[in-house]
Amino acid sequence: MKKIFLILIFIYPLFSCEDVIDVDLNESEPRLVIEASINWFKGTQGNEQSIKLSLSAPFFEENVPPASGAVVQVFDLNNNTFDFIEEGNTGIYRNDNFIPTLDAIYTLNVLYNNELYTATENFKSVVPIEFIEQTNDGGFSGEDIELKAFYTDPASVKNYYFFEFLSDISVVPNLEVYEDRFTDGNQIFGYYTEEDLEPGDVVTIRNYGISERFYEYMFILLQQGTEENGGPFETQPATVRGNCINQSNPDNFPFGYFRLSEVDELVYTVQ
Repeated sequence: MKKIFLILIFIYPLFSCEDVIDVDLNESEPRLVIEASINWFKGTQGNEQSIKLSLSAPFFEENVPPASGAVVQVFDLNNNTFDFIEEGNTGIYRNDNFIPTLDAIYTLNVLYNNELYTATENFKSVVPIEFIEQTNDGGFSGEDIELKAFYTDPASVKNYYFFEFLSDISVVPNLEVYEDRFTDGNQIFGYYTEEDLEPGDVVTIRNYGISERFYEYMFILLQQGTEENGGPFETQPATVRGNCINQSNPDNFPFGYFRLSEVDELVYTVQ
């Protein structure tokens, strides 16, 4: 009986109940989130564009509330005005007569809750993706598939690139930014690898031309989002501000960025 009693003492903790801990997080007033990415894919007219407006929400909130009822317009220096009309109450605003012009300057105006938000940005061009190189001995195991998307950087011009890799392997796309400070005028590549990538998987690779300011903005965001900088409960060093400004109430600044990019897309089937 003594032996049985001791065994029960050691086994009991293994079957004890776990307490559910509710994390009480501080909540701030919702801010406007502006996802205004004007993308002109090579080989298309680029006239159909959309802008998404939403409100910031608590960390554990599953649904992101849309910012409905806004007036959204984009202007160029040729006195063209492009009205973006909301689809229902989705917070997604669309325009089907946009005129993309590389290297031109555009201004975004968003009127929401009687406050005016503005942003100005250049429409940046991008060089094409020339070819994909695949290796099958990458990663720590030496068995991971790696893809390199090669492109040639124009010489004597500052260029910044934003790569997006999409596949069915990961729900969240893989994002990378590059500059040409040390590779000016050379052939270089965007890099992608995924542990579960296998032959037959399809990867969509997109290269966006971006401004220096967007490069810096995205570089900081990607750095803060890496595993080395902590998990989701890690305190971020600072709030990353985009190029959108609240002209009516500067203290109520929005999140997000107004970006205009030429895009080259290549769909690759893993060998």
